[in-house]
Amino acid sequence: MILTLGLPKGSLQESTFELFKLAGFRFYVSGRSYFPVCDDPEIEAILIRAQEMAKYVEKGILDAGLTGLDWIIENEADVVEVCELVYAKSSLAPVRWVIAVPNNSPIQSVEELNGKRIATEAVNLTKKYLKEKGIDAEVEFSWGATEVKAPRLADAIVELTETGSSLRANNLRVIDTILVSTTRFIANKESYRDPVKRKKIDNIALLLQGAIRAREKVGLKFNISRDRVEEIKKFVPAMKEPTVSPLLDTEWVALEVIVDEKTVREIVPKLKDHGATDIIEYPLNKVIY
Repeated sequence: MILTLGLPKGSLQESTFELFKLAGFRFYVSGRSYFPVCDDPEIEAILIRAQEMAKYVEKGILDAGLTGLDWIIENEADVVEVCELVYAKSSLAPVRWVIAVPNNSPIQSVEELNGKRIATEAVNLTKKYLKEKGIDAEVEFSWGATEVKAPRLADAIVELTETGSSLRANNLRVIDTILVSTTRFIANKESYRDPVKRKKIDNIALLLQGAIRAREKVGLKFNISRDRVEEIKKFVPAMKEPTVSPLLDTEWVALEVIVDEKTVREIVPKLKDHGATDIIEYPLNKVIY
């Protein structure tokens, strides 16, 4: 069995390769090749722009692939959404499609876009939004560099943003959010009905989701006096059922927990204040529930 897998070419490529690496799959691509080699002989990969991924999966040219919810909607693709994977180019946060206008534009709300011209790469997504709002505006496809088209070439733009820095750099302000989008692992319906391919796709999804969870968590291991375990449970979120290992000194134990990485800076000093020693923090590759 060979599973044909589409990987996003462009801004998501490196973060996707890194995610698959944490999940246990290594992809190697040389030069300008569009055909990465995977260390799993059952996977045949191809790099495709996220904008086009859903239609190739729908047609069965690809068994599965990764793309954004936005491009599934934009292409009106009839595919199986196997799982959501919340990651982007720079962070683990969702991305947003927003309507933006120049800082000095008199337009303050979407209702004022009636009769105006809007430039965007996501034409169908934008038209659907405007129709729901009852707004009659001209929507034209943008081939790129959309941020620079307002105000000379368009009154407003609809653009994808992760942090908002590019919009601010181009003196644009957001007046509304059209869609909050995350990456989706999708499959062709016929491929997903094949029990062998479905099992492979589900296994990949399981490992990718585990890798996503692991990026937000770390392991903590430390030694603590046995009589202080209960008091430590009060401020360590994951301490309901910690892994407890006996030490040679029977008055002490070694505890191991998994916690959110962002809480470590608060937890570690408290552990130290409560007598913990030999505190070790370590990264995780996968967290499977």
